Amino acid sequence: MRIYPAIHYTMGGLWVDYNLETTIPGLFALGEANFSDHGANRLGASALMQGLSDGYFVIPYTIGNYLAQAKLGKVANDAPEVQEAEQSVENLTNRLLSIKGHRTVDSFHRELGKIMWDECGMSRKAQGSTRQSAHPRIERRVLEQRHRARRRRRAQSIPRKAGRVADFFELGELMCRDAEHRNESCGGHFREEYQTDEGEAKRDDDDFQYAAAWEWTGGNNTPVLHKEPLQFDYVHPSQRSYK
Repeated sequence: MRIYPAIHYTMGGLWVDYNLETTIPGLFALGEANFSDHGANRLGASALMQGLSDGYFVIPYTIGNYLAQAKLGKVANDAPEVQEAEQSVENLTNRLLSIKGHRTVDSFHRELGKIMWDECGMSRKAQGSTRQSAHPRIERRVLEQRHRARRRRRAQSIPRKAGRVADFFELGELMCRDAEHRNESCGGHFREEYQTDEGEAKRDDDDFQYAAAWEWTGGNNTPVLHKEPLQFDYVHPSQRSYK
């Protein structure tokens, strides 16, 4: 198994209880999406171990208990939300199966991974993230337009994988957009333009001391950034030094 730094899977930190349930009833957060084992201090393979422990040993039992005890309302098959979801999946599947392209889903997956590693990895710069911020969206369109189901026996697995890779394009675009927006070096985000003379991360707490969340506004629309200011009354942020 090859393990290497990957910005710790976008540095999660949602609050969860011992059952891995968030403050929203029925919403569970696993692995790096929650703070549970080591908060914001994520070192090396501990990120991998948290994903394994949450996925293998915790959630199979806790979510089962929740589902057994929860009194969920019955949803009719002809409910508007159900019809909309079914139609969306059917449209995407039909589009993928009807295209006569020349590239496989795996080739797009590999290319996206290389773009993200080279341009939006542990160390990044404005020129790279800016240039690549629109690239995932373009590639997603290409993925949808050029994908081809080569064999009937794979007609179910390929569209499913293509849909997942299309989701990766959306996440990749958001990461590039966020990296371009944040003009500082802090935590797992290191912009090469913002470093001290000794090569340490140079923070900008005056402009970026907030918790951020991007709101998805539709497939071809620009996401909206929401900010929640952070206040530190006792322990204040300071410049990190590895000396």
